[in-house]
Amino acid sequence: MIWFLARLTAALMLLWAIAPNPYPYYMLLRVVVCAVGAYSAYKAYELKKTEWVWAFGLTALLFNPFIPAHLTKEIWMLFNLVGAILLFASLRVFGKKNQLK
Repeated sequence: MIWFLARLTAALMLLWAIAPNPYPYYMLLRVVVCAVGAYSAYKAYELKKTEWVWAFGLTALLFNPFIPAHLTKEIWMLFNLVGAILLFASLRVFGKKNQLK
């Protein structure tokens, strides 16, 4: 259940990031999406969902707050949308019940 809520929260934050926000919001977004992406990659690995491991891993890498990618606002908006779609799709694929405890 926690994993489901974490992915839902990160997806909603990514959608909200498409609108103009103060800079600290984007820093928080990076931390949240990186953490959720990394943990989701781990959970997908446990479930032997290789394609999801790569998708979540790349998401965590892109949004990592330690070595930030300096991209244009338009490109970030696209990545935010794609990341939100990925996380919303993972909610459907993995659901609430289809996960390890």
